[in-house]
Amino acid sequence: MVITLRKLIPEDAEALLRLQHQLDQESKFMLLEPDERQSSLNQVQEMMERFASADTSILIGAEVDNLLIGFISVRGGNVRRNRHSAYIVIGILRQYQGQGIGTGLFKELDAWAENTEIVRLELTVMTHNELAMSLYIKNGFEIEGIKRKSLVIDSQWVDEYYMSKILIKERRIEDQI
Repeated sequence: MVITLRKLIPEDAEALLRLQHQLDQESKFMLLEPDERQSSLNQVQEMMERFASADTSILIGAEVDNLLIGFISVRGGNVRRNRHSAYIVIGILRQYQGQGIGTGLFKELDAWAENTEIVRLELTVMTHNELAMSLYIKNGFEIEGIKRKSLVIDSQWVDEYYMSKILIKERRIEDQI
């Protein structure tokens, strides 16, 4: 199996939307339930255009045989006080998990982040999502706190961890603002 990792562009909107719908169906670890995603193809293209034009945001996809099977979304802050920080969402189809694709996506993210103003990467993860927790810790993330009763899944309260990774950069804070 050959895995290709690359920056996603607006022309990939249909494949990304299809992947997101499939992830919504097969995973209870994503935010949206299967019937909640209301994004149109046009809205996804517009979102991807905003990502493409932002210095602190990127979408990276993982493909197998020209099929999008995973992605990592990095949305950077857009005001001076938070443009050094970026929020991450990652999703990989179940059948491709545990094969190094998540690590590959994070390596691509790290390489991209070296040439940006990003100093802080952050995400949330359900406290019982052990596979994801392992991936994040392996890639340098640390737990900062617990977001109690953050979500309701199958009529049950679910806590989430706040996690972050601080990127060491030689720039001084004055260079960031």
